[in-house]
Amino acid sequence: MKLTSAAVLALTGLYGTAFACEACAGDGESDIVLTRNVRRMQPDAQNASSLPRSPLAWGQLNFLHTTDTHGWLEGHLKEKNYGADWGDFVSFVADMRAKADLYNVDLLVVDTGDLHDGAGLSDATSPNGVLSNPIFEDINYDLLTIGNHELYINDISYEHYYNFSVHYGDRYLTSNVQIYNPNLKQFEYLGQTHRYFQTKRGINIMAFGVLYDFTGNGNDTKVIPARQMVNQTWFQAAIRTLDPVDVFVLIGHNPVRPTVSGSTLSIVYNAIRAVRPDVPIQIFGGHTHVRDFAVYDDKTTALESGRYCETLGFLSLSGLPSATYHGAVYPPGVPNPSMAAKKIGPYATTTATAALTTSTSPSSLVYFRRYLDWNRQTFMYHGIGQYVTTFDTSAGVSATQNITTTRQQLNLTTLYGCAPQTYCISCAPFLSNGSIYTILTQALSAVVVNQTRATIPRLIILNTGSVRFDLIKGPFTYDDSFIVSPFTDAFQYIPNVPYNLASQVLAKLNAGPYQKRSVEPELAARDFSFYNPSMNQQDTCVDPVVSTHGGLQKRGNIVRRQNYTVTPGYTTTDDFGTDGDDTIHSTIPYYSTPNDFQANASFPTNGSLPTAVDLIFLDFIAPNVLSVLSGLGAKYTTNDVAYYLPESFTTNSYLPLYARRYWQANVPNCPIGQGVGYNDTTS
Repeated sequence: MKLTSAAVLALTGLYGTAFACEACAGDGESDIVLTRNVRRMQPDAQNASSLPRSPLAWGQLNFLHTTDTHGWLEGHLKEKNYGADWGDFVSFVADMRAKADLYNVDLLVVDTGDLHDGAGLSDATSPNGVLSNPIFEDINYDLLTIGNHELYINDISYEHYYNFSVHYGDRYLTSNVQIYNPNLKQFEYLGQTHRYFQTKRGINIMAFGVLYDFTGNGNDTKVIPARQMVNQTWFQAAIRTLDPVDVFVLIGHNPVRPTVSGSTLSIVYNAIRAVRPDVPIQIFGGHTHVRDFAVYDDKTTALESGRYCETLGFLSLSGLPSATYHGAVYPPGVPNPSMAAKKIGPYATTTATAALTTSTSPSSLVYFRRYLDWNRQTFMYHGIGQYVTTFDTSAGVSATQNITTTRQQLNLTTLYGCAPQTYCISCAPFLSNGSIYTILTQALSAVVVNQTRATIPRLIILNTGSVRFDLIKGPFTYDDSFIVSPFTDAFQYIPNVPYNLASQVLAKLNAGPYQKRSVEPELAARDFSFYNPSMNQQDTCVDPVVSTHGGLQKRGNIVRRQNYTVTPGYTTTDDFGTDGDDTIHSTIPYYSTPNDFQANASFPTNGSLPTAVDLIFLDFIAPNVLSVLSGLGAKYTTNDVAYYLPESFTTNSYLPLYARRYWQANVPNCPIGQGVGYNDTTS
């Protein structure tokens, strides 16, 4: 049930309580790293058993990067690798900023959009995000930008305009996104077009925030195409400023790999390079839900940091020329970045290239990038150390409790049933025992039924893009209904369609264009598909790579870890190779899925085929279905389409109903599975 405005206001008192913090003593930089579990996540979350491979390399300028969090501020309660919540992240950011001060370097925290449509904490209210955004705001970000999921619905866009953008002020960059101001009766920028600022230690930065050329926004917002934006007066003035610019920071809800269809970051990059051919440019992207790192030229790299609070990106660089910088270039006593901006991985020999204007002058820049698993083991390993000995902060503990309380107030812990096994989107063959589409077809057949037409055979077609995440063995709650399918697409139908026509629709849809809202299938496929065969054979004692910059380094800085079994997870390949994942994992298999899938019900019990069926489909794909039928020679129009069930019964409704009816074994003590990538299926 969505919250009313009054109910939302009644819950605002949830955010005022602070709780005492327990000390978590430990030295993340000593020879032995303890694996003590300290509970500060959500009470039903699990902590990881695997530790990172080695310490992070700190440079002159360092970044923490989040993107595509999609409401997962509670963390992944049933997956150990990603069990930390937003409160743990709040504490980690505070600890990392304290470390940056101790090392006499700069640390910036950036986000590149898409804050909801993925979990109940953000999606069980109206508008989406009205209670999760204040929790998100517990992170004092230095730079943020907007995602496409902030723009589909006008009410959500205005929530960001009136509240979120006000909270972050000039740090919230929407260089090509405008919104209609009803008071002034004109469009204006939802956030700021750009930000020029100087870091704590004197680095001069010009920053922009650019959304890809998104066209599915509501009518009260505008997305200015990148090619148009870079020719606007304000942008040309910004890149030509007479103020010193040591580095341009370009953030965007935008794929970072310039060869990916739809990415517009290279357009902005080229526009900057045309005027400032030798100033470093640092790019942060998102939208495609992958871990990726791309080299544009010897002074430009781009980092993308996954999705769903599974990944935290870390990037450091040194050798940045700056007349005003007064910190350490290569902080002593810790690893430092040492990689020049040059492709060394499989992408170094790829034939696909983007038309990039590259710098030709010598570069002194060196880089380091890591993709951190989102769990307390990771955060404590990198957060605490010789001088930062207590991980949890009062603000972090308070944020954790706020999440717990809000989840209870929203009834997100309401138990519908016990999922008997793990069903995944892509880690098992389509329609196999472990495929989520297998259980969803069963659910659709069982519960999507108009009782007045129950005896009429029916075909039910859904787009696979309506399924957002895997279903993990264990408690299936109100929250999980959003996690699996946060969208509210209703069921429409055309009655009594000849079976010889209706039976051809699925194949035609699957041969046509993809219908998912945001991420193309070939991009989504990359989430877990990059694999280095030797990675899971690495020794459990890993020596950090320490550069020779900055004089003497700390002696004996070998991190000895306890032996543990390598768990399934991300195994990423990018322009710097295969060592970017902070925690070593075994690969998770990837199997492709079609555009759409289909269930049927009430077919003749003798095995014969019906003469006609009710052809049921989501309203989201109704135009596609009509187009296919037209191509088959049928003359159906929108006048022939009606709602098969009430509009309130949506893609967010059918699995909870199925769980209440068929998943009552073991309630209320549901055994929790191990997660995606494990052999967690029933026979």
